[in-house]
Parts: sequence; C-alpha cells; structure tokens
Amino acid sequence: MELASALTVLLAICLVVITAKRKLSSNGRLPPGPTPLPLIGNFLQIKAAETCKSLLKLSEKYGPVFTVYFGNRPVVVLCGHDAVKEALVDKAEEFSGRKTMPTLERTFEEYGVVFANGDRWKQLRRFSLTILRNFGMGKKTIEQRIQEEAQFLLEEFRKTNEKPFDPTFFLSRAVSNVICSIVFGNRFDYEDKEFQALMEMMNNSFREMSTAWSQFYDIYANILKYFPGPHTKIYDILEDMRRFISKRAEKNRETLDLNSPRDFIDCFLIQMEKEKNNPASEFNVKNMELTTLNLFFAGTETVSSTLRYGFLLLMKYPHVQDKMHEEIDRVIGNNRAPNIEDRNQMPYTDAVIHEVQRVSDLIPMDVPHMVIRDTEFRGYLIPKGTEIYPVLSSVLNDPKKFKNPKKFSPENFLDANGSFKKNDAFVPFSSGKRICLGEALARMELFLFFTTILQNFRLKPLLPPEDIDTTPLESGFANIVPMYQMCTVPR
Repeated sequence: MELASALTVLLAICLVVITAKRKLSSNGRLPPGPTPLPLIGNFLQIKAAETCKSLLKLSEKYGPVFTVYFGNRPVVVLCGHDAVKEALVDKAEEFSGRKTMPTLERTFEEYGVVFANGDRWKQLRRFSLTILRNFGMGKKTIEQRIQEEAQFLLEEFRKTNEKPFDPTFFLSRAVSNVICSIVFGNRFDYEDKEFQALMEMMNNSFREMSTAWSQFYDIYANILKYFPGPHTKIYDILEDMRRFISKRAEKNRETLDLNSPRDFIDCFLIQMEKEKNNPASEFNVKNMELTTLNLFFAGTETVSSTLRYGFLLLMKYPHVQDKMHEEIDRVIGNNRAPNIEDRNQMPYTDAVIHEVQRVSDLIPMDVPHMVIRDTEFRGYLIPKGTEIYPVLSSVLNDPKKFKNPKKFSPENFLDANGSFKKNDAFVPFSSGKRICLGEALARMELFLFFTTILQNFRLKPLLPPEDIDTTPLESGFANIVPMYQMCTVPR
C-alpha cells in the first residue's frame, strides 16, 4: 500500500513538471535545456553563488544556445563568439530590448538610458550620445581633462611615500572626476567628504550586486520579493546616490541659463523645458535622475575596476610591466605627458590594456537583453519579451578566437610582427545596439591613466608575484577585484 502511494505521488510530481514545462514553452519553440521544476525552475542546476560558471557548465551539455528557468522565468542563454555575434550584431534590432535585473527593478523601473526600452530608450540614447560628444567624448577637450586628472592622481601616489596602500578609492575618485566634469560640470577635491561617501556607496553597491544573495534574488525574485532580505541594501544605496543627483539638479535649476548649458544636467533640464508640452516626451525628472545615475555609475566603476585589476596583473607578471615601461620610455620619454596619439605607436601597451579588459571580464553575463518581437533564431522561435543572457565571458575566453584564453597573455592582441591585432571577440563593452555609451571615453581613460602612472612609477607588490591571487572577490553581475595593497616606487 505504501509503495502504491509513493508511486502515485511520484507520478503526480512528474505530471506537474511536464505540464509546467509545456506551459512555459507554449508561446514559442525555445531552445532545449534542463527540465525545470515548478516555481523553482532550474534550482538544481544553477548555483546562485556561481551563476556564470553554472551556465557555462550547462553549455557543455546543451550547446551554445539553450534555455534555463530562473524560477518561473525562461531565459535564453547564448555562449561563445558565434552565437553572441549572431544575436547582438546580425539580429541587432530583435535583441535590442533590455531586462532589468530584479535587484535593480525597484530603483529603475525601466527608466534611465541603460534600462529603458522602446521609444524611451531611443530618445534617451540619442540625446545622451549627443551631449557626451558635445562635452568632448572622443575629442581633445576630454583628453585634456583626463590628462589633468591623471596629474592629480600622480600627486596622491607621491604622497604615499612608497608605503603600502589600497588603490581602490584613489582610482575611483580620479576616474569619477572625469565623468563628474561632464554630468555635474566640475571635479571634486579628493578630500571632499560628500564625494568620498559617494565613492564608498558606489563601490559597495557594485560589490553588493554581485554577492551570492543578489544572484539568488535575481534568479528567484518571483518568490523572494515577498520577503525582506539583503537585496534591499542595493535599493537603499542607489536611492542615496539618486538623492545626491536630485540636489545637484535643484541647484542647477536655480542658476540655469537656457543659452549656456554647463553640464549634462543643464542640457537635460533645457530639453525638459523645450518638450514640456509634448505628451510623448521622455524628458522628465525621473529619466533625468536615473540617466545621470547610469552615466555616473558606469563612468566611474567600470574603468576604475579595470585599472585596479590591471595593476594587480602587472604586479603578478612583472615582465609585462617591464616591457610597458620600455615602450613608454621609447615613445613618450619623461619630459611630457602621454597623449592619445601615442597609442598608435605603442602596440604592446595597447595589447596589454586589451588583455587586462579581457581577463578581468568585468561584466561576465552582460546586462540582460530581451527580444522585442517574436524572433526566429537558429531554428527556434523565441517569444517577444523573453530574457536573453549573452555570456560575454564565454566570448572573451572563446578558444576559437584566442590562442591562450585561460592565461594573461598580451600576445592575444599582437601579430607575428609585434603589431597590434584587433579581435572581434573583444566585447567587454558588449556589442550591437546596446553597446556601452561611453566606450570611446573609457578607452581613452584606460590608455592615459595606465601610461601616465607607469611613466612615473613602478608598481610594487607586497607579495612575491607567484603568490598574488587574482581570483575575483565576488563573481556575479560583475567580477569584483580582490582587495590588495601595493606600493608605487618613483622611476
């Protein structure tokens, strides 16, 4: 009797699973993947603390395109250069939608240029690109601003007197001041307490978004959203940052000259005034605050984290640092500051910076995409609104595109003659229509900050190079740079 009861229960469970899977797939022909359980989806196949690793492991079984269920949400996962390019570039329009991770949904609610969709996104992206370019992105004016900030950073490094220090906030303040000069119209003194608090909030939120709990929440938000938990920390931090932007905007309003905008906020306020009678306009307070937050956050944390990872890698591989020093001395010397035109004569340094970005693999699963219409893809039919995870980590480590994907090797970007070699699998800024707005600015910053610092200092570790651990502190939405101390020794 007990055996019969057990078999009945087992049969009922199997029927529920099969029915749930059919129901979830009823709107299209989704790619195959592991069978989900009701409510919890592929809980058994995905470790919340290692989402990216779990997806890469599943791709070994199911191929480069497969479906997993985050709770009751179907997610199509794309792995490898070919699949990601086919989606984001060859079918750029269809895959141009954006899904907001549940940890950020309460803050953004599809507002702001990064998380907007449809006409809202088109209006905000076009406007943001125009204003960034007007304020010098990719031009000589912003190059001079970066060069100036790099000199402030050098002075802070000199003050350490070759003693050990953590470079985290040195770098975040320097990098942030570049984007601050665009969005707020001025740089901040490194000792400004409000600025220091902002940098700490930004660093904490970036790390918090990548913790095991945040990954767990992003996967199972359909259940966890009804309960309190650490996921509320991110919302609270971002709201504090948003309040700072709101105060800045209020100050700008008080002294606004419609004919002479000083910064991004002024430009947005002027556009709001121009379109105040247009009911279809997306130029409102919420989009202003959240687009500014998008630019401020992305313009600070991504570049500063890449620089920190780069310093760590250069200390672990001192022969690479030596070759960079040699090239800097030969091309630039020590009597002038580096400029962006030097990059064309410095293939090794350029290759090292690219390799730092590849190995640091900062946003391993990209910001989630979404198909904006029913989409045919590789023989499958992906329903409109389906969430897409283009795993950038799998592209940056694709063995078909890189000779030594698991090693730090600048030769990945050099040809047999030592000239710089482009690689279309280099996608740290993503690709397609959702490619990073600030790519040109970030590339300029990385080159000028790296070369200026190495022109003046040798980076000295506190440990033997072979003992330096480059394993990320957290690996979730982002790969968080491990904490370390270093010394800067004048050259």
